[in-house]
Amino acid sequence: MANPFEVVLLTGSDDTRRALQTQLEEIIGDVARIRSYAAEEGDIPLIGQGVVLLSSGQLAHEVQASLGPDCTPIIAERAINFHHIDQLFELDEGLDVLYVNDSPENVQRSIESLLSLGIDHLNYHPWYPGKTHAKRCSVAITPGEPGLVPDWVTQIVDIGPRLIDVTSIIALLNALGLDIATQRILSDRYIQKIIDLSKRIAKVSRDARHVSAHLKQVVDGVHDGILAVSRDGFITVFNGILEDILDVRDGRAIGRRLEDVIQLPELVQFIGDDNAESSRYFTLANAEIMVHRLTLDSDQSRVATFKNAGETLEMERKRRQALMRKGHYAKYTFNDIVGHSTELQHTKRIAHKLAQSELTILIEGESGTGKELFASSIHHASPRHNGPFLAVNFSALPEDLVESELFGHDEGAFTGARKGGRKGLFEQAHGGTLFLDEIGDISLKVQARLLRVLQEKELLRVGGTDIIPVDVRIIAATNRHLLTRVEDNLFREDLYHRLKVLYLHLPPLRQRAEDIEELIRYTIHQAGRQDIYINPDVITALRAYPWYGNIRELRNTLDYMLAVCEDDELQLRDIPAEGFFQATPIGLSSDAAHRPTVTPAPSPNTPPVSSSPPSAIPPHELDTLLRLAYDLQQQEGRISRVALAVQAKQAGHSFTEQQIRLRLSLLHDQGLVVQFRGRSGTRLTAAGEARVLQLTRGEAT
Repeated sequence: MANPFEVVLLTGSDDTRRALQTQLEEIIGDVARIRSYAAEEGDIPLIGQGVVLLSSGQLAHEVQASLGPDCTPIIAERAINFHHIDQLFELDEGLDVLYVNDSPENVQRSIESLLSLGIDHLNYHPWYPGKTHAKRCSVAITPGEPGLVPDWVTQIVDIGPRLIDVTSIIALLNALGLDIATQRILSDRYIQKIIDLSKRIAKVSRDARHVSAHLKQVVDGVHDGILAVSRDGFITVFNGILEDILDVRDGRAIGRRLEDVIQLPELVQFIGDDNAESSRYFTLANAEIMVHRLTLDSDQSRVATFKNAGETLEMERKRRQALMRKGHYAKYTFNDIVGHSTELQHTKRIAHKLAQSELTILIEGESGTGKELFASSIHHASPRHNGPFLAVNFSALPEDLVESELFGHDEGAFTGARKGGRKGLFEQAHGGTLFLDEIGDISLKVQARLLRVLQEKELLRVGGTDIIPVDVRIIAATNRHLLTRVEDNLFREDLYHRLKVLYLHLPPLRQRAEDIEELIRYTIHQAGRQDIYINPDVITALRAYPWYGNIRELRNTLDYMLAVCEDDELQLRDIPAEGFFQATPIGLSSDAAHRPTVTPAPSPNTPPVSSSPPSAIPPHELDTLLRLAYDLQQQEGRISRVALAVQAKQAGHSFTEQQIRLRLSLLHDQGLVVQFRGRSGTRLTAAGEARVLQLTRGEAT
């Protein structure tokens, strides 16, 4: 049955038309037919009679000619669209925002509505067509009029067109002549929507309280003290650990001014001073506290963390002592280094020779190549083997504690200095070896102090005045390109050469593929799985993989395969999918690195040697020489330049010994051959042999 009542809805924009029609249909759609027109969509037809609901007084003047004498016009009072106001609660308190609508009157009414609803945490600035001056806010709020927002605004919050107010709904019901019972039903329906909205807002409030309580639990659960101070100097966060540190109880800190809670003027000044250094030591409640401060750009509030430096250092020392008691430090010897490849054996021989010296060593190698294993072996083979061996990994030590950890500090030498002072690693390693791992990660400030210790064999504790002589042999290690960091002014050139007096390069696993089978069997033996059978195809497949993660990646792969294999047999199906493996080397890539030598570091004035082939040497000549070298290696077991020159001449190629030397050097730089001193000559690497096989099959690109 058709509805006996009809309402004509007239609006300015089509967006408003759709929003208001939806609202009316939800409230009176089952008792009245609703027709709607938007002025922006074209001419509004003549409406001869009936109830006409207009979206604004301004529109009533614009469409007056379309309203017949028997019409009953109602100009709607409008209210904020409650469905979208939760977006406003996400904006920061005190934020300046534009409120944009189509007329000054509508802007003013909307702002008043927001304020009456308690949404008063924002600073509203009116904007409407024709207005030329306003605060240049980055955020604009608009009730469905985004096209009126000025260009300089970067964030638009559209809360949707304003809806019909309850007073206009009641006026509409009266104009339709509905009976009292029907009006009550429809009024209750509208009120129910308001109740649903109130429930929604209450849920948002409950959720906010829950999140706040959860965050408080998280902040209180952190082992460090945490403080947050507003731009105006009032405390907003003060967790339980900080209450213990500062002896502030009963939650009396929140909401108070910082200087009323913290009685140490130096600390208050430090937290409020953006120009001061970001970290400082303080003595608080008889404890050494490292305070780190930062300023949040969003609201200029300040956050500070309070770390008990004494506890951190003591934990590190206890950990190191426990590891030393268990034999985890300096327990390795050269016999523990698995593999019999030419590359590895040559590296071990060089390392053993370096061990006999007292000079500083720089070990370079990709991640997972065994730098600490070699450092420990060098110490055991050195005259200092009865002395202490201490290690520090700079990537694992907070920057704030590096100096104190390395050089120690004196009692009372600076704010927060430990009573009685403390020895640093250099003093603890006196008479032995100190292994500085990840040396490329230290700051320029620490580099300067480290350089002095290496030069003078003496140190000053942090804040101290007494010169302390130290007798320590330094082994440093890195997986970074230190020369690149020198060029980028991130690493001191003088320190680089001071560290690289002796040099050891560790070959990546992909350059000693012949060790892989031995490493596989060793790892399986260490895992207690001696009974496992290894399918030969598995050995072949694993030898063909480049192992960019080196031995660490191989060990992880075998652990995985041992976990998933069946019937005590490692098969091809047990090898992890491609995504398991590391795609590229981390840090230092050593395919083009030179062989280890015992010679001192080159002079800083030595001109660099290009690793790229000169354009005058065509790539096919290098391929030709590589194939000849391969044939010679198969025949005689080694490659000498003289024999290679004879081999080339017999094959119709005329190369002098000097030309062969240059081409072999270029092949070495490409990781295709390795060159040894003396009678050992030259040998193809696994990559070189693979290249020859490609050329033989006609697959070279």
